[in-house]
Amino acid sequence: MLIINVKEEENIDRALKRYKRKVNSTRIIKELRNRKHFEKPSVVRRGEILSAAYRSEKFGNA
Repeated sequence: MLIINVKEEENIDRALKRYKRKVNSTRIIKELRNRKHFEKPSVVRRGEILSAAYRSEKFGNA
């Protein structure tokens, strides 16, 4: 659970920005999306291989 302490004179927009930054840094949203549905390990591995091939093709031949 994330806890954001809001100071007395702090603007709510600034506190919300700190909250969003903390959520992004802990990668909670990404983990929740991954747990939404089950993917077989072979499917996950195939996706990693395909993305690595794409990256090497796009950025490797510079």
